[in-house]
Amino acid sequence: MVDDTEALRPVVLVVDDQDSLRRLIRVNLELDGYEVLEAADGVQCLEQARRRTPDLITLDVVMPRLDGMETVALLRADPVLAEVPVIMVTTSGHPSDLVRARASGVDAYLTKPYDPEELVATVRELLVSTR
Repeated sequence: MVDDTEALRPVVLVVDDQDSLRRLIRVNLELDGYEVLEAADGVQCLEQARRRTPDLITLDVVMPRLDGMETVALLRADPVLAEVPVIMVTTSGHPSDLVRARASGVDAYLTKPYDPEELVATVRELLVSTR
């Protein structure tokens, strides 16, 4: 049985191929009260998101099987998932990557190593603006 407080917590899907980075993001978000789901690549991201539509997705760019940019394109093409906010959290800080991410529909872009407070604040801000 799911209690009422569990059902009211926003769900964030954290997608990164590095276990340690997924765990770090998970801890930061859980400390702020979010429910966190995890995926190791874009294929798992799409499977998880279709199973349980998250309120927001954090997404790495460089991943096996399906990278972050391809994943965003597929999310935006899916009528159920098209409006889910996406934050890119990546080591790639090149300006052309930022432009490409924005053009593909990414809502925010943070470079690793990221500031945990900035990540949580960005998640909070995007969730407030989409409700």
